[in-house]
Amino acid sequence: MYLTYLALKQFRNYREQAVQFTAPKTIVVGDNAQGKSNLLEAVELLATLKSHRTSRDRDLVQQDQPLAQVSASVQRDLGPAEIALVLRAAGRRTAILNGEKLRRQLDSLGTLNAVQFSSLDLNLVRGGPGERRAWLDTLLVQLEPIYAHILSQYNQVLKQRNALIKRLYGDGSSDSDTSSDRTELALWDAQLATLGTHVMRRRARAIQRLAPIAQNWHQAISGQRETLHLHYQPNVPLQDFPLSPDGNTGDVQTIQANFLDKIQQRAVAEQHQRTTLVGPHRDDIDLIINDTPSRQYGSQGQQRTLVLALKLAELHLIESVIGEPPLLLLDDVLAELDLHRQNQLLEAIQDRFQTIITTTHLGAFDSQWKTTSQVLTVRQGQIQPSLY
Repeated sequence: MYLTYLALKQFRNYREQAVQFTAPKTIVVGDNAQGKSNLLEAVELLATLKSHRTSRDRDLVQQDQPLAQVSASVQRDLGPAEIALVLRAAGRRTAILNGEKLRRQLDSLGTLNAVQFSSLDLNLVRGGPGERRAWLDTLLVQLEPIYAHILSQYNQVLKQRNALIKRLYGDGSSDSDTSSDRTELALWDAQLATLGTHVMRRRARAIQRLAPIAQNWHQAISGQRETLHLHYQPNVPLQDFPLSPDGNTGDVQTIQANFLDKIQQRAVAEQHQRTTLVGPHRDDIDLIINDTPSRQYGSQGQQRTLVLALKLAELHLIESVIGEPPLLLLDDVLAELDLHRQNQLLEAIQDRFQTIITTTHLGAFDSQWKTTSQVLTVRQGQIQPSLY
């Protein structure tokens, strides 16, 4: 997989910019707040339909402009593809694939695959469960594009169920809890359990496949001194239904029944809190180093090693599933890593993964890296070729 061309119009601080990628490695150099991260964000959007920096399209569109566009040309083993996203400050976005507007933007997933690594990824360790769920979901939509549709359906059901709970128990009483209300709630419960089971099974399968790869990378980076364990912690326990070698859980109907049982157990609490307390929107992933939860006790060096191991594992897992290497987007991360971790990362990349890496200076790269890389300079939303 190779990104050959990227064009930005009215996106962030880029009024109109096009970039041809002419080498497996591209180093983007510039001071802070010049547009380096925005360039990587555009590629991330095309690959995952999400930005890890904002959830609002209006933040991506230049001020006083109605829309922005990000488009790219990708060369894959199956042939070339053209992909574009039209983002609107007010309104729905449009995805375009090979010149045709798609009915659903989710149908563009899988055209471009990429793994992003930035200093914000330390929130995987330091942040709350939502950070880890978002990370796992972003990985999953690239492994199984259908997952984006399943997750979207689940979130819609969750939204509708929460709205009903607020309507029924908004004043803290249950006087309005009629037979028809209970019937409607039961319908949402059934849909929540069905879709939630699909989400949890796919998350469990992804962690099962990712964990040994991340563990190997973590041992290599830590010099065999530390062992990393990843454990998926579903809100509805799956431990009674272990994953088979092909990654499938056992009895789906039993899991759904347990899901519904837990909903009944938490019914009173849901009435008081007026929100849904059962489901994969409350999952977490445990990250454990040498039997110690990394969030509580991990040093900064350990946390960086852990995140680096996860990102390298993502690269290799996506490659093994889709059959070709994804892009690697590195946003000013070398400054966050010590020399040993920098070397581990740069050696792992080689020319195996097309890499776009941003930096404020070229000092972290040896002469071989610089001579085999395309070097671009960014200044106030303008990108120019650079001679180092």
